[in-house]
Amino acid sequence: MLSTHDPSGLPPAADLQRLGQALAMLDAINSPDPEYRYYTYDPEWDADEQLLEMNDGEGDQLLVLFRPEGCCINGVLAGYEAPAKNELTRGLPAAFEEFMFGEPVDSIGTTFCLWYTPAHGWQTGVINKDEDDGSEDLLAIFDQNPETYADWANGYYLDETEREPLDVADVARFYQHEPLTQATAQALNADLTDWPQLAADAEQIGYPSALAVS
Repeated sequence: MLSTHDPSGLPPAADLQRLGQALAMLDAINSPDPEYRYYTYDPEWDADEQLLEMNDGEGDQLLVLFRPEGCCINGVLAGYEAPAKNELTRGLPAAFEEFMFGEPVDSIGTTFCLWYTPAHGWQTGVINKDEDDGSEDLLAIFDQNPETYADWANGYYLDETEREPLDVADVARFYQHEPLTQATAQALNADLTDWPQLAADAEQIGYPSALAVS
C-alpha cells in the first residue's frame, strides 16, 4: 500500500498531476455543488505552481503542490499527533520550502510529508518506521487504478441515492484524460443539467473539454 513507509508506488509528478485533474473533474461531475467535493484542482495556484487539494471537511486534508522541479505532498489527519516538522522535512528541496513553511500549510499543520524530483524520485524526511502516520489512508487514491475512485465515490456520493453505481470503465476515461463531453459526464451522473457550469468547472481545473463555456 502507498504510504510514507513505502512511497515507491506513487506515480511521477507529471502523472500525479494528470491524475489530480481527473479526480477533480470526476468530483465536479459527481457533485455539482462544490461544497461536497473532496478533490479540487487549481492550475493557477501561483506563478509556475499548481495545487491539488483533498479536504473531507472533518479534519483530514491533503495538499499537493506541483512545480517545474517536481511536487510536494503535505498531509494532515485528524487524531494523529503531528511529529516535529523539521524532521518530517529534513532534506526538503529549497523549491518546496515556501510551500511547507508558509500559508496555508503552516496553519493547517503537517502529519506527513513527501516530495518528488526527477533526479531522486519520491523521498521523505525522518519518519518513525514503527508508527502509522495515516498516510496510507490519504495516499491510496493515487494508485492510478480507476476502480479505487469508483469504489470510494459509490460509497460517498451514491449511498442512499437512486443513482446507478459508477462503472469503472466510465471512470477510466477520465484517468486517461479523454475530453469531457455530455456523454462521458452523463455516464457517471445522469442527473446533470447545468452544462455551462460543468464546462466552467473543467476550464477552472484545466481538464480537456469539448463543452462550450457560455
